[in-house]
Amino acid sequence: MTPTTHPNAWAALADHLRHLGTDVVFGLPGDDMALLGELERSDTTVVLCRDQRNAVFMATGYALAAGRPGVCVIGKGPALTNALTGVLEARSAGAPLILVADGTRLDRLGTGAFQELDQLTAIRPYVKWATRVDHPERLPAALEKAAALAVNGAPGPVYVELAEQVAAEPVTRVAPWRPVRPQRTAPDPDALAATAARIAAAERPLLLVGGGARHRNTGRRIERLAELLGAGLFSTASGRGTVDEDHPLHCGVSGLYTVAPVDALWREADLVIALGSRLEETATFGWPEEMDQLPVIQAVLGEENLAMERPGDHVLGDAGRIVDGWAELLAGHRPAPAWPARVREARAALARRAADRAEEAAKTVTEGAVPVARVLAALDRAVPADRVLVQENGLQDMWSYYFPHWSLGSGGGSVVPSEQTPLGFGAAAAVGVRLAEPAGRPVVAVVGDGAFNLFRGELPTVADSGVAVLYVVLDNGGYGWLQSNLDRVCPDGSRFAFTRPRPTGTEGLAAAHGLGYQRVTDADALPAALADAWRQVAAGTTAVVEVAAALADLPPGMTAAAGDFPERESAQEE
Repeated sequence: MTPTTHPNAWAALADHLRHLGTDVVFGLPGDDMALLGELERSDTTVVLCRDQRNAVFMATGYALAAGRPGVCVIGKGPALTNALTGVLEARSAGAPLILVADGTRLDRLGTGAFQELDQLTAIRPYVKWATRVDHPERLPAALEKAAALAVNGAPGPVYVELAEQVAAEPVTRVAPWRPVRPQRTAPDPDALAATAARIAAAERPLLLVGGGARHRNTGRRIERLAELLGAGLFSTASGRGTVDEDHPLHCGVSGLYTVAPVDALWREADLVIALGSRLEETATFGWPEEMDQLPVIQAVLGEENLAMERPGDHVLGDAGRIVDGWAELLAGHRPAPAWPARVREARAALARRAADRAEEAAKTVTEGAVPVARVLAALDRAVPADRVLVQENGLQDMWSYYFPHWSLGSGGGSVVPSEQTPLGFGAAAAVGVRLAEPAGRPVVAVVGDGAFNLFRGELPTVADSGVAVLYVVLDNGGYGWLQSNLDRVCPDGSRFAFTRPRPTGTEGLAAAHGLGYQRVTDADALPAALADAWRQVAAGTTAVVEVAAALADLPPGMTAAAGDFPERESAQEE
């Protein structure tokens, strides 16, 4: 081809983003506005944020929902350090993210230049790959490698730093931009056959679907494998939304969010097949002690995600290809009918116990607060079933992690924080999810007031971007999880407090930016408030519904907060 010369580095970046098909860019640029000047002439949506961390959260939500790279552009120095929490979350969530940052010019390094920082050293522990471009001829290769690494192998964030002197210099490409698409790695045939043989020998298997299986369940191949094996079907929190939660073998979310009576299935199983899961602590919390000897077959894309603490075997490759390979090798398999029947029985018992738990929770909530179980039930009725639920991970908002108090059904979606659970992720990520999903698909964020308060400064961004998200904010007066932990060690009347009843200030901020707002303290008023809020969102305006919640309204199976994890109720059989 005839060489192509871009007038500057930002023009080259803008052209590469067009090549990638990037339709949204998030960020808070530094003083150099050249990229915005280039994007001004395109139809790319640009979300200009007030805070770099929120910008990365939004780009991560976009990447998780879309299954393609989220792009974020920031300045240098403190702009990068502000973004690090978001990058940590993107790495932990396995989200393909391309972060582009300004950098100090080459001839000023080490001179105490304005906002000078060794940014590569700061960010390398958080990303798959990081590079600094000091010479314009190196920029095309750096952009192409960044895009390839973000989507291939185990997806994750990458970092490209543009030194200040490069930004204004012409960039020449001598070849067309390379195509960038994830290559679906096929599993090794011998490993596939060995693991298939172990699966065939199991009589009571469970199939655990993790975040690595997102966007890999074409044609409901995972549910078909569960049927072939007669396996109980669980998701990790990050894998939720991958499989049909109406499926009769589906029993909810694993680990921290598995409660009686389906927790008994984990004691009775003789094999766990973990598909696209790192088996992180939240996914395995509460597994019975005897499971230390229960074999686990782990199927992951990248070898760095293998967990070797339990006996078993593993196969590396794309989750969809592994499932298809197992299905072919096990085509003649006929499971004994007793185990699938036991799984269906446990699922039915869970539904009955969930109804009892919701009724019990409603009796313990204080006056002026709304039971969260009723919030979820009313939300289910108010918003169409294909909605995507974006969550935080505090106290009352954890209710929605527990199936079937909240069910995604056959068409709903889910985006949750990883095991890092950075406060405010869900509130910000919902903006990215909204921009990744088709225009008519509802996006609902269920968040605690502590998380929402960190995000509220972005409400002008929400208004400016024109996104329409329904925010359901569960207000317990602050940081409920921390208050619950404090109550364990400090007596009544402690001089410390993480929660206090006080106005949130959201109403005035929402009104100032033309967003919907309602506050609900009476359960009977909730259905109408949610219905009205959804009408506003369907018409194109973000709406916030603040719901008063009580600390005593603990999520299912939890008796108290206890450090990082809750105390659990004793196992109950049905």
